[in-house]
Amino acid sequence: MTFVLAVDDDPAILRTLSINLRARGYDVETAGDGRSALQVVDERMPDAVILDLGLPDLDGVAVLKRLRSFTQVPVVVLSARHESDDKVEALDEGADDYVTKPFDMEELLARVRSAIRRAGAAEASLVVVAGDVRLDVTERRATRAGDEVRLTPTEWHIVEVLARRQGRLVRQAELLHEVWGPGYDRETNYLRVYLAQIRRKLESDPSRPTMFITDPGIGYRLVTPG
Repeated sequence: MTFVLAVDDDPAILRTLSINLRARGYDVETAGDGRSALQVVDERMPDAVILDLGLPDLDGVAVLKRLRSFTQVPVVVLSARHESDDKVEALDEGADDYVTKPFDMEELLARVRSAIRRAGAAEASLVVVAGDVRLDVTERRATRAGDEVRLTPTEWHIVEVLARRQGRLVRQAELLHEVWGPGYDRETNYLRVYLAQIRRKLESDPSRPTMFITDPGIGYRLVTPG
């Protein structure tokens, strides 16, 4: 299910967005300020963000800059600011689209769908290279020193989630939710077992991993040493 984060300081707009998105099959979470939005992203990466610029704490552009420092998640700005300078600044900082208030719901949802499709196309050639290991995530093909390495579908799913946020921490609950779905947020033993299997197949020294790094009690990250 596609996960959308809606960020706006107007509860009525958040309620409207939530109702309409859920009615169309989206998983939705809302945030009324910038810090809450970044906390949501830290805990679970959305597939798209609808972002107001006029937030009560961090300005929306500041939130956008923070997001772009570690993710290319699609961001559709929804703002009452009509001035071209505001639009140009938001787009220059990495917004995928800009919709002004008052807005037409169908148009906004079409823009969100389009941004998600473009992001999917951009990820179509996701390849990770670390030393003698090459992971073609799209084709689900792994090699180590030129030799084929077989990963199971579940192992590939874990690798894909980590690769999409390469170098960034993915929390245990988010990884479990992405791979196994709702209701598995506490099954951290699953992650220990599968990460051990992945390391045995891909790491030169599985007991001292250099690619699949554990942040004890918090989560995992995929890094690419030379």
